[in-house]
Amino acid sequence: MNVFVIEYKRYHDLLNKAVAQVSDEDFFTTLGPEDNSIAIIIKHLAGNFKSRFTDFLTTDGEKPWRDREGEFSVEGLSRNQIMNMWEEGWNVLVQNAFSLKESDMKRNITIRGVSFTVEEALARSLAHFSYHVGQVLFLAKHFQGDAWNYLTIPPGGSNAYNQNPTKEKGFNTETQ
Repeated sequence: MNVFVIEYKRYHDLLNKAVAQVSDEDFFTTLGPEDNSIAIIIKHLAGNFKSRFTDFLTTDGEKPWRDREGEFSVEGLSRNQIMNMWEEGWNVLVQNAFSLKESDMKRNITIRGVSFTVEEALARSLAHFSYHVGQVLFLAKHFQGDAWNYLTIPPGGSNAYNQNPTKEKGFNTETQ
């Protein structure tokens, strides 16, 4: 399994565990008028994955049918609808990127007409994904306050964790 697959799965797990901790109200709440809610971030990630990874090796990653601006509106949508969008986008990524071979990594693809190797495109995508997962975790933790269930090493837990590291290199005994 290549490192990209391991890291995508790790961030997917973090995002889903964070989202599971928030109420429907908090899922749609923004901290300010120009800010994104968890719902908006997830809808955006779904649209990004669908566009980038549909026909990944053969067509430009910015599809003409993508409505990127529309990804930042969740009016009239339910949490279930947005989570279904998320799973659809995730499944496009899984189907088209998780089976790539080492020989595919140096192939060239385009995103908005700019050429990238597959490896560069995956690194770019993973960075984008992890950036937004961090935003979701920040918001979820903010909304949960003292009720937050830590998904990584909790404050004061570093020494104990270092005695038995279970979250390194995609390995997590809680989900294995």
